[in-house]
Amino acid sequence: MYRLNEQQSAIVEKARQVADEVIARHAADVDAQARFPQEAVDALGASGLMGLTVSGEYGGMEQGLRATVAVLDEIAQRDAATAMVYLMHLCGIACYAAAPQVAEGSLRDAAAGRHLSTLAWSEKGSRSHFWSPVSQAAAQNGTVSLNAEKSWVTSAGHADGYVVSTRSPQAAAPTDTVLYLVLKNDSGLSVSGPWDALGMRGNASAPMRLQDCTVPADRALCESGKGFEFMLGTVLPIFQLGNAAISVGICEAAVQTTTAHLTSKSFAHLSSKLADLPNLRARLAQMRIETDKARAHLASALDKVEEVDPQATLFVLESKAAAAESALLVTDLGMKACGGAAFSKHLSLERNFRDARAMDVMAPTSDVLREFIGRALCGMELF
Repeated sequence: MYRLNEQQSAIVEKARQVADEVIARHAADVDAQARFPQEAVDALGASGLMGLTVSGEYGGMEQGLRATVAVLDEIAQRDAATAMVYLMHLCGIACYAAAPQVAEGSLRDAAAGRHLSTLAWSEKGSRSHFWSPVSQAAAQNGTVSLNAEKSWVTSAGHADGYVVSTRSPQAAAPTDTVLYLVLKNDSGLSVSGPWDALGMRGNASAPMRLQDCTVPADRALCESGKGFEFMLGTVLPIFQLGNAAISVGICEAAVQTTTAHLTSKSFAHLSSKLADLPNLRARLAQMRIETDKARAHLASALDKVEEVDPQATLFVLESKAAAAESALLVTDLGMKACGGAAFSKHLSLERNFRDARAMDVMAPTSDVLREFIGRALCGMELF
């Protein structure tokens, strides 16, 4: 459905190979131990995929949204937590690419597999409204001091670079913000809590504290006061469409696991397979339909963005909510179709089921997105 060209198809095949040989092999342990998928990150780096969207000028693959969502779909089919780590890296890279004068070294390192990026946007005070941080930078003598309680920082303590949002030093409104590049060795940056979650257990999405974290003022990735516009214009498309791709990957994993279970397990006393039961076949069919619908919607959103269609923003907003809803339904159906085998963790469906719940509540949550979409349809301002 993604209609990839020859180069894009080759890149996705490379991602599929990494996913099969490394990511899938460690996925169950990553989930069980709630540990960071370092093997997966290392393998993605060695394959050059950490530079998927980095310009060729800096050694990257120079790919856009279409290849990005196809790669994320493949990775998520094996491990959604690793896919989320990778998506947040690509979001950070999008910020770097918009300010190469600030982040050229990090872009080159990412392309070489030596740099993992992420976003540090959400704060305890603003909760899921990540676009309105309550922290405020203090400027002095060519530097800025950052003090913030960040929450839900994917790859917390593992990333090499953090794109940190904060209110501008002279901020007059909640969305008068700026983004800074904070590196892992900058003083005052620390993980402030553990990550032990229901789903996405490997993505280390822990809270972080910036306490008198001082960085050069020229580490700003956008103009002062323009952080809000930067978030919406530079990061929102890849974040939304990437989230949708991960949900689609979760759906596909559930379909494949359910199909294998129903066609391979039997009632010995009846000499029949589970697939001989019409109700189970009906559930599997519904799973396939919902997965295809979600992937088709995502492909349509890609078309709208690439064509600069007037409805592109609406489709981008829809993409995450639509795919997350599909993932909730598909994984629920899979659990019901496979019964005790899924419930007792004999299959990966139980992990898919838990991971899908994360996609629904991840900011902007599905409820918030529906509000945005409703306001847009009624001709109202979103914020």
